[in-house]
Parts: sequence; structure tokens; C-alpha cells
Amino acid sequence: MSDSAIRNVSDTALWAAMYRAVETDRPDALFRDAFARPLAGERGEKIYTSLPPRRRHQWAWSMRTVLFNRFIAEEIGNGADMVINLAAGLDARPYHMQLPSSLQWIEVDLPDLFAYKQSVIGDAEPLCRLERVALDLADVSARRDLFARLGSQSRRAVILSEGLLVYLSPEEVGVLASDLAAQPSFKRWIVDILSPGLKKMMQRQVGDQVDQAGAPFRFAPAEGPPFFEQHGWQVLSVESTLQNAAHLRRVGFFFRLMAKLPESKTKQGSRPWSGTVLLGR
Repeated sequence: MSDSAIRNVSDTALWAAMYRAVETDRPDALFRDAFARPLAGERGEKIYTSLPPRRRHQWAWSMRTVLFNRFIAEEIGNGADMVINLAAGLDARPYHMQLPSSLQWIEVDLPDLFAYKQSVIGDAEPLCRLERVALDLADVSARRDLFARLGSQSRRAVILSEGLLVYLSPEEVGVLASDLAAQPSFKRWIVDILSPGLKKMMQRQVGDQVDQAGAPFRFAPAEGPPFFEQHGWQVLSVESTLQNAAHLRRVGFFFRLMAKLPESKTKQGSRPWSGTVLLGR
């Protein structure tokens, strides 16, 4: 395989880190992550540049991070005492977001990914109480044990699953949602979601790369955010990626025109759409 090929699902973390690095380098950056480029490394940059510019959709990746940041900050302001980042990848929010030192921040991901991450971050001090848990989230029994432990240690936890659910089947997402809802202290869950139409478009543009890595795009529920309501969660807020990007003038004229069209908070059908959703219990 070429140096620019995505070898496995962990390589998507390098890819995502490179998007954060490109945003960070802008003079008008919406966020700054000093670790993004070192974490992306040469492989992350090669994966990123292997796509033609028109297929990179930098604005969409940046807006997803912005919207997650916004919801996280709001929930911490509302009293969240723990953040649990599932499939945390190379996320470095504990090192650059404005966070209270008392906040517990839990990262969950594969051990090899954490070993690489630690080799880059080194002895840098996080801004809150950071714990890394090396765990394969596909191990249902082990993750339920972890959720039970964290649930007993928190009063108001917020769950993050940025960039995770798209690689799971609807059945797997449903079981994960129910597992999280089983913990009374898990009050909020921030997810990103896409429409069947966007999934089809992404499959045309980068599907070959992710398929050969064994990480095909799978989750794009026809009913949209209400999918989670049958698994113990309520939809509290839905933020459109495109409309927020247009508001911040991160897209061109054509996309700004598209953003003026009314959007549904539920079914999107064949329309390419993505958003960040705050779920609550």
C-alpha cells in the first residue's frame, strides 16, 4: 500500500489531526491545537494531500470540531464534572481548551494509538484531570464495566463520540446508546451524524480508501437524530454543519446559498447533510 493509503481505522485519527492542523495554521483559525500537526505526522499529511482539494471539505471537518467545542463548553458551564471521549484518537482538547482543573477527562481508545499519542505529547501537562483508558470499544463486556465505573465516579458526565459512529452499524450504535443510557450520571452525549445522501456522496469520493482499510462508512440513519430516541436519549439540539459554516463564512457563495434553504432536524433523505447533535437524558 502507498504511504498515502489508510491502512486501518486508527489511520483516520492521523487524517483528522491533519484537518485540525490546517485549521490551526490559518490566521483566522476557529480553534488552535498546537499538537495537531505533530500528531498527524508525515502519514497524516500524505493521507490529507492524497485527496484533491475539492474533495477535502476542510470546512466540514473544522466545523465539526467547532460545534463539539461549543457543546462541551456549554455543558461544562452547566455543571458537567466528567467528559468521556470515546474513540478519542489523537484529540488534544485537554491541552488547549479552557477547562476547570477539577474536571475529569477520560479518553478511551486502542492501546497502540495511545502509545503513539504519548510519544508525541510527552510530558506536557493537561489543563484538567486526564485519564487514558486503553480499551477496544467493540468489547461490549469490557466497555460496560468501564461505563459502570465511570458512572459511579461522576454526577453529571458528558459523552463525546466525534467521528466514531459513522463506522458502526445501526445495530452497534443502538447497543452503545443503550449501554450509555444505563448509567444515571451520563446526562449528555454529543454525536456527529450524517444523512444517507451524504454517506452516498462520501462513499463515491473517499469510499475506496476507507473500505480497503476495513473501516467503511455505515451509520447514516434515515430518520436522522431521532434514531437515538428509541435507545433512551432525547434530542436537545441539532446544529447543521453547513449552516454554521455559512454563518462563519467558511464556505463559498454556492454553499452559502444552499445554507439558506430550510433544513429538517429529522429526516434528510437524499440531501447531503451533516450535523452535530446534543442528546440528553
